Amino acid sequence: MDTTSTQIASGTILFLLLLFFSYLSIADVIYSPVELFSINCGSSSSLSTRDGRNWTADIKFLSENKDSVAAPALTPSTLEGPYTDARFSHSQFTYSFPVSTGPKFLRLFFYSTSYQNFHRSEAYFSVKAGLYTLLQNFNASLHADAGNEPGDYLFREYCINLKDGDRLNITFIPSKTSQHPDSYAFINGIEIVSMPPFLYYTNPDDVGITWLPQLVGLNTNPFPIEKNFALETNYRLRVGDQQIPASQDTGMLRSWDVDNKYVTTQSVQSLDIATGIKLRFTKKTPNYTAPDTVYRSVRNMGSNGTINMGFNLTWQLAVDSGFTYLLRLHFCQLDPNISHPGDQSFYIYVQDQLVEDWADILGWSDKQKGVPVVRQYAVLIPGNEQETLNLSLKMHPNPKSLAKDAQINAIELFKINDSTGSLAGPNPNPDPDRLPETPKVPLQRPNNKSSGTTRTLAAAVAGAVSAAVFLSFIVAFFLIKRKKKMGSKKKDGTPLGGGLSSLPTSLCRHFSIVEIRAATNNFDEHFVVGMGGFGNVYKGYIDDGSTRVAIKRLKPDSRQGAQEFMNEIEMLSQLRHLHLVSLVGYCYESNEMILVYDFMDRGTLREHLYDTDNPSLSWKQRLQICIGAARGLHYLHTGAKHTIIHRDVKSTNILLDEKWVAKVSDFGLSRIGPISSSMTHVSTQVKGSVGYLDPEYYKRQRLTEKSDVYSFGVVLLEVLSGRQPLLRWEEKQRMSLVNWAKHCCEKGTLSEIVDAKLKGQIAPQCMQKYGEVALSCLLEDGTQRPSMNDVVRMLEFVLHLQEGAVNEVMESEDTEDIFSSSHSTLHFSDYSKSTALSMATNVGDFSYGSKDSEERLIPDHVFSEIKDPKGR
Repeated sequence: MDTTSTQIASGTILFLLLLFFSYLSIADVIYSPVELFSINCGSSSSLSTRDGRNWTADIKFLSENKDSVAAPALTPSTLEGPYTDARFSHSQFTYSFPVSTGPKFLRLFFYSTSYQNFHRSEAYFSVKAGLYTLLQNFNASLHADAGNEPGDYLFREYCINLKDGDRLNITFIPSKTSQHPDSYAFINGIEIVSMPPFLYYTNPDDVGITWLPQLVGLNTNPFPIEKNFALETNYRLRVGDQQIPASQDTGMLRSWDVDNKYVTTQSVQSLDIATGIKLRFTKKTPNYTAPDTVYRSVRNMGSNGTINMGFNLTWQLAVDSGFTYLLRLHFCQLDPNISHPGDQSFYIYVQDQLVEDWADILGWSDKQKGVPVVRQYAVLIPGNEQETLNLSLKMHPNPKSLAKDAQINAIELFKINDSTGSLAGPNPNPDPDRLPETPKVPLQRPNNKSSGTTRTLAAAVAGAVSAAVFLSFIVAFFLIKRKKKMGSKKKDGTPLGGGLSSLPTSLCRHFSIVEIRAATNNFDEHFVVGMGGFGNVYKGYIDDGSTRVAIKRLKPDSRQGAQEFMNEIEMLSQLRHLHLVSLVGYCYESNEMILVYDFMDRGTLREHLYDTDNPSLSWKQRLQICIGAARGLHYLHTGAKHTIIHRDVKSTNILLDEKWVAKVSDFGLSRIGPISSSMTHVSTQVKGSVGYLDPEYYKRQRLTEKSDVYSFGVVLLEVLSGRQPLLRWEEKQRMSLVNWAKHCCEKGTLSEIVDAKLKGQIAPQCMQKYGEVALSCLLEDGTQRPSMNDVVRMLEFVLHLQEGAVNEVMESEDTEDIFSSSHSTLHFSDYSKSTALSMATNVGDFSYGSKDSEERLIPDHVFSEIKDPKGR
């Protein structure tokens, strides 16, 4: 209690000091943090800095401290702050802080230099705060050498929401490995600052969708930032000619960097605009959201009233793949030429997905100038967590707008923790041009006192170097011999190294590149029958032209493609089923990665639904295709030794042979599911295709076979509607096919989404049951969705209903009225774990819950043999 009181007093003093500075923000009220801890780690004395901070000694906050030591930097710091000293340890150590409930900023300060007995290159460690992993196997020197931050100073900022009565424990754990047995952890400074409860976290009482972050590219559902999320600040950028330091923030000591180096297109900055207009903050955007100077500096396209449609105003922000990000965009309309809503509107694209087609700042601010507004978006960056990719933000004038321009004031970007509670990204690759730093003092572990030991060590090192040189000659000799052998193998068509030499040649065929070139007429463009993210698909002829095959060729320099290539071979070489595409073989030679499949004459399901010149599929054909695809997925889930989760179920991955038999394809993203009964899911990076992703998997990164069920539910709606899952140019209610279908179902007008080409073909009861099957697959709670086995059975029953009514041609008026009061409608609120399946399959008094009732009411031919091994 005394400590907390002291910190509150410190916060009050800091608040008064901040007011003293003449360059402070002029917002009406500055937020005063309830708690403020600024810790000078490794120092026994306090430190005051010119920004008003009072850095206190760290010793009283150390709760676990086996053998940590404090040491000054061998190279004096040129930057003011907690960089003179640091705390180090080869063992785990922990700081513990008494804090109240609510969200906090947690800031870590590192000065990556060498200290007595601690060389900078050996600092490999992890940092945990409560349940969250902030850094994993973190090496400060690699990050400093990468040059992404100024000098050798590293700064990390996090947002963590604490429960009532929690202490905030921050633990530093050295990453001991055989490569780095002397690794240690260190820290120069720690800061904890309270923040307003709903600055970055979502207020559960807010129901206005426009207040909440919107998912990018998936659907129009809000993505609340929940209390159990931890965030890492990746970027906090303002428009202007200089940074806004911590002392000029609104009381939370945030620093605002300039956006100049992230803008990749021409633009204009307007600084200190409309200083005579007083900013008016609102409940949506309180006065502590950002300093006033943020909203008085604007970046725009510099159109000066003329049409400027030739380029996008673009920012590129480097991020770690495999995470979801919170993107906050700050706006404030102060332009004297903009007087009415609609005078200036523009498009906003995030990751090349249109998120706003009528961005109107004056409209967002209820027609008032000088009112700051914030728009938020949740963005998934899929991929390998060891990759650094760019998140793009683009803005473009709306051609219907009076002023052809786009503008913005500030950008904030936060990483959201993954399903394991981790925010950790990879270390940068070592800079080959930077020589290892020579220690300024002899590096020795504590208690190495003898100079004689040093001389002995030097002699031993010299001997070791000589032995290493000699050994290198021997290794080189054998490597040269091995390379010659590998070269001869390459000529014979044997796959090369890189982990691919163990591919299952006994289960599928290995083709030489000569055979592949012959089969495709040297990759003739006229042989291309399809294109995808992996590369081109060619029609080919093997075995002297007697066998037609599909040949998928990996794009050069595709990193993810190599992993998919291996995965697909390993999966498909062990799977055989009527409704799975068959892998004939592969080629890995001359830097080519090629997969060879049975040829599917009819192409993809999507090619027969929309954006095509192909004749429309009949309703019965569509049902039979859906049943076939469902059987293939059911086999994946139950027919092999372990559950296989496809992870990329979509209409382009359902292929059709000449007899219209559906075959599930493209197993590059597939994963083995839970391997024991005690496991309910697999924690993994989010991968898949926009529009088909299971929202539960997307939010929690917990993958189950029910994620495939969700994606298949989207396919069922595609088949019914003849349109793609996402249409950005549609009105908001119809952008997402899933949301539109749910809305129509609630109103009892599911017929609104039906493909016009199916007019008069669908029996009313058949369509009702089909809609129930599709929407049961799309339930938010994955545990309430049916299994693929249940989906197969339900779809076969739907087909039975259709065939029973085949002689009763439905008039369009009847079809449009199938959800009248005489028919039952589907309400999502009625679903529960115990009733989901029965409600999805009930017809009158009939339910799949009784095997006997199935046998009495349904002819034997309805449940045709699934043609797969007996499921588990």
